[in-house]
Amino acid sequence: MTTTEPLRLNRQEQLTRLADEQFDMLIVGGGVTGAYAALDASLRGYRVALVEKDDFAFGTSSKSSKMVHGGLRYIEQGNLGLVRHSLLERQRLRRNARHLVQRLPFLFPVMEREGVFDKRLAKAFESLLWTYDIAGGWREGILHQKLTKAEVLSHCPTFREEHLTGGFMYFDARVDDARLTLNIARTAAFHGAAVVNHAKAIEITRNAHGKVDGAIIQTGGREIRARAGVVVMATGVWLRDWDGRKKNDEKTLNVRPAKGVHVAIPWLKIRNDCTVTIPVPGRNRRATITRWGNVSYLGTTDEDYEGNLDDVCCTREELDFLLDGARSALKTDLQAEDVVGSIAGCRPLVAPPGGKTLEIKRNHEIRTAPDGLLTIVGGKLTTSRHMAEQTIDAAQKVLGKRNGCKTKSAFLLGAAGYDAQAITASGGISAHLGERYGTEARFVSDILQADPDLLKPIVEGLPYSEAEVVYAARHELACTVDDVLSRRIRARLMARDASGRAAARVGEILQAELGLSSSETAQQVASYRAAIEHEKSILMGVK
Repeated sequence: MTTTEPLRLNRQEQLTRLADEQFDMLIVGGGVTGAYAALDASLRGYRVALVEKDDFAFGTSSKSSKMVHGGLRYIEQGNLGLVRHSLLERQRLRRNARHLVQRLPFLFPVMEREGVFDKRLAKAFESLLWTYDIAGGWREGILHQKLTKAEVLSHCPTFREEHLTGGFMYFDARVDDARLTLNIARTAAFHGAAVVNHAKAIEITRNAHGKVDGAIIQTGGREIRARAGVVVMATGVWLRDWDGRKKNDEKTLNVRPAKGVHVAIPWLKIRNDCTVTIPVPGRNRRATITRWGNVSYLGTTDEDYEGNLDDVCCTREELDFLLDGARSALKTDLQAEDVVGSIAGCRPLVAPPGGKTLEIKRNHEIRTAPDGLLTIVGGKLTTSRHMAEQTIDAAQKVLGKRNGCKTKSAFLLGAAGYDAQAITASGGISAHLGERYGTEARFVSDILQADPDLLKPIVEGLPYSEAEVVYAARHELACTVDDVLSRRIRARLMARDASGRAAARVGEILQAELGLSSSETAQQVASYRAAIEHEKSILMGVK
């Protein structure tokens, strides 16, 4: 997994493969589940293609809480099995994607009143934390801790002191969800998969016997007939609108999108060094504030969503709800104008209408239709590897084959041989590149060495360099300005307005690297700027 040359994925070559080859499996949907399914299938020796209608992680897989965790509230729901398994999968990701998945401390303050919980409930909560540790939290190598009031304030000095008596800290993990998804898809390509973004499946095809045999893929103004022995629908919440089944077949899955939002606030407004859990007045739920770079992101909500899945935005009402919660817990005067970015996405819940989405279990469902069409939906980012394993187990049954799963110990590109503590210890360019690219960071620094001018920051106030945009175009299948600013680097979330100012320079680099026309480049820049203005106007309640 450690190579002397970077993986270079040529889009035209990938499209040619999609049109010309006979695949064993075609996976529709380039979120984390679809990407891991492609990796699993390629490691088992199958010929596999992965197609995504927009960009890898465009949907839910770039809009999550960015946490790799077991989920304390699933214990509260009595779903201990999911917690135990999630914690096992967490540690597999900590090993297999060690450059992307890092330890994340969670802080729960204990209050005399008006808190997440008071002293009367503290003992019960500590029992919950022991259950969490025993279920698998111990695998992180550190158990939960009981904190004094001063220790709580050392981790978050802006926390209101009036009713604070102490706190608890336990440990999970965090990840840049979009980069993880992209890395999984690239690793699948490294092992032989054909992977294509901006390629939309518009029809599932069937042979004369009525069995699924591929799909029609629409990309760049052309249609490609992709042929495969089995098709896997891994499109998440988009199954609500199209699930690939034959016109008169009965719908067997109830996909229920649940909207969640996060907003990014300058870190100096919060000054937290961990994830801080805060109460939300008048609501039976908690919110969290997590540091990421020089911002802290505040979330999340959990409500049914019935709107356009391609245009999910944080509303002013949701923003005010989160800011009210933060203001009640912190001695900092947060205003809507302080917010520098936002994300909104939908969880793909499997459940009939009725009841609160917050109370629905995050289990997944895999269904194989009589015609061979296979569907995977539900679950969560932490368990994506296991979901993919079970999906490919089911897919190979359709093919009448049986090969063992290899992803439990399979490194992702950049992970093998990476020492996070050694690389990030003293900071600098090496640390920045290391935690984004792992051992592949050398290929970005090769670009910098060849052209030192590319060391210039691409977005004002953020550490990303122009060389990273070049690398995204050459080696990460970035096709558009939005691909770069929203997902290859997370500028749209961390510095929305500054990212708009950087769009033209990103367009110039993509034009040079991808051979785009001037008009296409201008259109991409205008489209990106329009998108962030649309997002901002809804966030601020202008429309």
